[in-house]
Formats: sequence, C-alpha cells, structure tokens
Amino acid sequence: MRIVVADDAVLLREGLVRLLEENGHQVVAAVGDGPSLVDAIVEHRPDVSIVDVRMPPSHTDEGLRASVSARRLVPRSPILVLSQYVEVSYADDLLADRVGAIGYLLKDRVAEVADFLDTLERVAGGATVLDPEVVAQLVVRRGRAPLDSLTLREREVLALMAEGKSNAAIAKTLVVTDGAVEKHVKNIFTKLDLPPDEEQHRRVLAVLTYLRG
Repeated sequence: MRIVVADDAVLLREGLVRLLEENGHQVVAAVGDGPSLVDAIVEHRPDVSIVDVRMPPSHTDEGLRASVSARRLVPRSPILVLSQYVEVSYADDLLADRVGAIGYLLKDRVAEVADFLDTLERVAGGATVLDPEVVAQLVVRRGRAPLDSLTLREREVLALMAEGKSNAAIAKTLVVTDGAVEKHVKNIFTKLDLPPDEEQHRRVLAVLTYLRG
C-alpha cells in the first residue's frame, strides 16, 4: 500500500516508516503538522494515512481537523488516527461524514504489529475500526436510549462491529454461526431504523448510533 504518515514526534514517525517499509508498504510522505498532511493526501492520494491526533501548534486536535479537511478535498480518503489517550468525541467527529474508511487506535496498539497492520489494511479497504478501549468506554460514558430496543447479544454484535470486525470474525469471537450473526446484524439494522442500503454504509450508520448512544 501507498501510505502517508503524520506525526510530529520524529522518533515515532520514523519508527512507523521503518515498520511499514519492512512489511512491504511504500511511505509516500512523512510529515509533522496538519497543513502538510492535507497537502500530502491531496498530492499523493495514498491508500491510507496514519495520523496523530495531536500535532503543532496547539497539540490538541490538529491531526483530527486536518484529517477532516483532507477528506473534504479527497472524499473517502482512508485515515487511521492514533491517539495517546481515549478521546471519545474524536471518534464521533471522524465518523461524521458516514462513508467509512476510518480507524481510531490507541498508540499502544502499534506494538501489536500484526493486529496494527491488519487494522491498517481494513481501513484502507473501507472499513470502520475503533479501538476496543474506545468501545468499552462508550458503554460507560454514554446513555443507551437509541439502543434500548436491542437485546444483549445484539449489543455485543454492535460493539464488535464498532471494532471493525466482519461477520465471520464476530461469529468466531462469540462462538456462534455466521448465520446467527447475519440475523443479529439484520435485526440491528431494523431496530435502529436503518433502511436498505449498501452494507458497509449501514454498518457505519449503526456504529454512529452506537457512538451517540
């Protein structure tokens, strides 16, 4: 894959570049601020970009805002955001355009190389992938009113959907059949009043509903 890396921490940025290149990917640009990220995505049209949430000058949400700007200029441009801490609001903002190809991971996950690379490929392929810790904190922090109609198992399935898992992966995690998961997913779409549409789009909308509680 052709990848853009954006992180103001030189050691982490160069470490990511080396990790990606050692695993057969091409880093087409490595930058340290938001405007440079936007320029790199517009110029290179990468398969996916890896972006730190906090970059200069304020070190708050420049990476996030640059990602949103880049996706306006290059629609559906896949973005995997890395954050030092769980910031639930960031996940909501990232999904606002409802087209998927978005990931949000804690930086610690990079050390789990195989899982990190798998997440990167899924985001590049159009999936929505949220860090399990983000999903766990959503349950604690948010109300559940729109989700009250879901059964416990349907909520479990929806939480795993928010982690970007396919139906087959959900079935393996819950130790149920693929058919059972497909039935739960259809029930989720129906209960959340998500009309027939392209499957990936409805999954994004379902995850958005989960995020907004």
